[in-house]
Amino acid sequence: MSADVWLPIAPDEIEGLPEGPRYLFWDGGDDGDQEFPGDPADCVLYVVPYMKKWPVKVRPLEHLTGVRVIQTLTAGVDDITARMSAIVPGVQLCNARGVHEASTAELALTLTLASLRGVPEFVHAQRAERWQSRFHPSLADKNVLIVGYGAIGAAIEDRLVPFEVARVARVARSRRTTARGVVHPLTELPSLLPDADVVILSTPLTEETHGLADAGFLGRMKDGALLVNVARGPVVDTEALLKELGTGRITAALDVTDPEPLPPGHPLWQAPGVLISPHVGGPSSAFLPRAKRLLVDQLHRFVNHEPLRNVILTTGE
Repeated sequence: MSADVWLPIAPDEIEGLPEGPRYLFWDGGDDGDQEFPGDPADCVLYVVPYMKKWPVKVRPLEHLTGVRVIQTLTAGVDDITARMSAIVPGVQLCNARGVHEASTAELALTLTLASLRGVPEFVHAQRAERWQSRFHPSLADKNVLIVGYGAIGAAIEDRLVPFEVARVARVARSRRTTARGVVHPLTELPSLLPDADVVILSTPLTEETHGLADAGFLGRMKDGALLVNVARGPVVDTEALLKELGTGRITAALDVTDPEPLPPGHPLWQAPGVLISPHVGGPSSAFLPRAKRLLVDQLHRFVNHEPLRNVILTTGE
């Protein structure tokens, strides 16, 4: 029996992999029907293919009877945790903290600035060859609320600082204090929402955050506020958002939607005051070098029996 590591990046394209395991390439293929590269029972560390459909990612799980580590290349792991019951006990699930912060934070700022400064209007006007100028809101002097203050939330605040925002409020599952100030617990959201000009969602999708931005949440947002979602689509109640957008009271910029991908004809496409990007917070030129560094570091730790980084849970515990 060999100790195989399944990688969705060709092993010869990753410099610095430690000796010991047998490295096999598997990314599921274009249609998700790519044959397994070896006996799944010999796989001790499975790196989940990136930007593949859910059935592709989870297809090997029930066959990995000897696996000890499952490493995602995403910050969120909700698609994998939904199938963890198929995994043997004692398996560590690790996420890709450190890989997506820069890229996702960039997009959060891009969506915020584009929405506030009217960039979608400029694109439409350019296509119509129409010179259309008017005042638009600035990010400067705005109160920003970041809901989900983990690594990505902190990276978003790093990028907000040069834009001279008036105040940044931070929310996470529980209260803590950082070098930048207090992080409020989720229970304090109702009192924070009315003061925020921009609300940025960067929270993981959990039972607690599913539907977090519901009718009550959206109703507490101030008139003219902007909702930016770079978290997961189901964090927002789509029907409740459509109702608010229909009134014109708030606007939204969404990198993620529920459902996703957003099908043709869905009312979100044509809703007033919404800017939609197709879940591109992570996939940028920043991804691959950071992903490779993470894998090399994790595999050195694994081979040397050192604690792994970014452990989200261990099955059976």
